[in-house]
This record gives sequence, C-alpha cells and structure tokens, in this order.
Amino acid sequence: MPNKTKNVFLRFDLWIDYYSHQLQLGSLNNMVISQHKEIQAEQLTPDSIIHAYRLGYFPMAEPDGKLFWYQPEMRAIFPLRKLKFSRSLRKLIRQGKFDISFNREFKRVMYHCAMNRRGETWISDEMLKAYTKMNELGFAHSIEVWENNHLVGGLYGVSLGGMFCGESMFNIVPNTAKIAFYYLVEQLNKQGYVLLDSQFINHFTEQLGAVEVPADLFDKYRKEALKLDCRFV
Repeated sequence: MPNKTKNVFLRFDLWIDYYSHQLQLGSLNNMVISQHKEIQAEQLTPDSIIHAYRLGYFPMAEPDGKLFWYQPEMRAIFPLRKLKFSRSLRKLIRQGKFDISFNREFKRVMYHCAMNRRGETWISDEMLKAYTKMNELGFAHSIEVWENNHLVGGLYGVSLGGMFCGESMFNIVPNTAKIAFYYLVEQLNKQGYVLLDSQFINHFTEQLGAVEVPADLFDKYRKEALKLDCRFV
C-alpha cells in the first residue's frame, strides 16, 4: 500500500521547485488575467491556472478551441455543511455495487468529462494537458467510481487551501456522478475544507444543492478559504 501522505508532500516539494523556476522567468509578472481575456495555448500552465484560481478566475474553452478566463457575476457554490443526500442515493451506496478511488485515473476522468458533452465541451486538449500536470503536482484531484473494475463515473477539480473548485463530472452508469459527488463532499468535510466552488449553476448541480452568490460574497469566501492549509488526500 503506497504512503499517500508521503506522495502528497513529495508532489508539493516538486511544485515549489517548478513554481520558483516559473517566477524566475517572470511568467506571471507579464500575465493579465481578466474577464473574457483570451488565453494563448502556451500560457495555460499549472502556475497560470493556480494564479487565476487564487484571484477567482478559471479557464474555459469555446467550441472553436479558443481559451478564455471567466469570473461570473453570480458564482455557484455548494454549502458544504448543509448538503443533504437523498435516501435513494444513500441506499444505492450501501448496496456496495461500486468501488471508489482517489486520483487513480485522473486523465481518464477528465477525458470522459470532455467526451460527456458531445460537441459542447469546454475542456480543450491544452486544458487536459495542464490539469493532468496539476494532478501530478498534487493540486488537481479526481474521484473514480468503478463497477466490476470498469470506470463508470467520476469527477475532478482543483484544491487550493480550504477551497475545492469542482470542474466537471460524468457518469456512464446512472447516478455514478452523484456517488462521486457524495464522496467528494464527505472527503472535503473530513479534511476541513470550507468552500466548494461550482463556477456556473445548472439544473444538475442545482439538484445536488448548489446555490448562487454574488461575486463579491464569493471573493470573501475565497479569501478566507485560501488562508487554510487543507490536504485533499
């Protein structure tokens, strides 16, 4: 059994070396991050993404492949301590049909999330590459749901301080995205996180318990969350 805690700190040390190198190159000093600001493909690196998240922005790709920074006026979040799960979902989990893992197949999870939105994906190849690197560095994480050793659902997101930014989820078997979300919330509460960002609200996330808050209130939550030092695994 690998030592997960040791792996996290090894990845953190690797990130410090990488990030210091980027700062020496001045990569952040010349970067302008603003609403709907187009991102050149070569600018989408782990350091630029983390810098953006710390400011409340996140990247998305348009159908034509162009990348932009976004910061919605109304931000979707999940109130971690108040979320309730349905009896039917809890019953399904108790049946033990599915196995759960963390960070076992990050790239596959992200790929499935991209493919899950036929023709409408906001996840570009450049994003797939950058977020996979962030996973290797310990800043992006995935939860996988397995049935008979087959990957049937999951989600991924970015962890900074006491904030987890949920990016996307998918299911091949019905309700497995909800199962992944159940374990995400359980893990975040266990590890002391205080903010679960969902970016934009939609019908599915609203069903899961997402609510919208104004950008200035989100900024307050974000700044408080970034003061914490939480570890996802």
